[in-house]
Amino acid sequence: MRRKASLILLAFAVFFAAMSPLLRWYAFPRLAKIPPSQYQEAVLEAKPATLLDYGTMKAEEVEKLTIVQTLKGNVEESEKIERSAGRDVVVWDALSYVEGPDGKMVSALPERYIFDAHSQAPVHATGEMVDGDAVRREGIEFKWPFLTEKRDYEYFDAQTRTAAPIHYKGTQDFRGLEVYYFEQTIPWTKVKYPKKLPMPGVDASKLEEQTGTTRWYTTKRMFWVEPVTGAPVNGEEVHKEELRGGTLLGGRDKVTAFSGHVKMRADYIDSTVDLVKSNRLMVLLLTAYLPWGFLVPAVALLALALFLEARSRRPGDPARAGTASPAPEPVGST
Repeated sequence: MRRKASLILLAFAVFFAAMSPLLRWYAFPRLAKIPPSQYQEAVLEAKPATLLDYGTMKAEEVEKLTIVQTLKGNVEESEKIERSAGRDVVVWDALSYVEGPDGKMVSALPERYIFDAHSQAPVHATGEMVDGDAVRREGIEFKWPFLTEKRDYEYFDAQTRTAAPIHYKGTQDFRGLEVYYFEQTIPWTKVKYPKKLPMPGVDASKLEEQTGTTRWYTTKRMFWVEPVTGAPVNGEEVHKEELRGGTLLGGRDKVTAFSGHVKMRADYIDSTVDLVKSNRLMVLLLTAYLPWGFLVPAVALLALALFLEARSRRPGDPARAGTASPAPEPVGST
């Protein structure tokens, strides 16, 4: 009876031991994914900011500049790409919409970001673009991978259309969460004009060609990333843009187009932190809590199975003694 019980316990021990690595290395990559229909919005502000008045072509200090960032999952496009890519793909149609203190548009920069639903690595497919220009992304954008590591990553910059290192700078506490702080600096670089500018009747794509005035940009980009989910819970930029030379400036060498320290609005930080905390628990269940939780009963059941097996084999075991054959009677007994 004990041997039968030990075999049953051993079977359960093997089951729990097998489930531990299966959850971590098989289930986790297949279940921890960005949903293709996700919609996300964030509002960032620069208070105060320096902004170019395109009517007078003079830089003025304004009370506030607002950037509304939206990420909208394009399910139809992701399904098309998945059929040829052979993996789960997410297509985000993103928009950075900049408006001045009067609520009027300053610029709008649309993007289409196509990436692996689990690893966040870019997937190159038709439609990948920034402001209507086809691009081939390298590195991450908007989100870090699940289980972010303490190392530098390549981060895509939409203004320059290139990737550059974003450096891990240390671990911090942010509103009760342990986060990794990353920082990237893009040096002064000549970039394209946004196709949408507050200049009626002007084709922004031909502005440099027609006037000789070039647009330059630099930024210091900062992210606080929750490492389990890879989701930024806060982001800031010290952002500067200039127009240089050409006939558009009336003989001036350069003029500030925009300058300000852009920060995420407090209410959006609160909602992001709450969302990340709930998603963090789900990822931890697959990567830590359940895998380690299954190992504990596996070890306990294995120990109990071995104990029962040892008891069943003990020479003085009553169960074995009760089944022994009776000793033969002495010869000549009556």
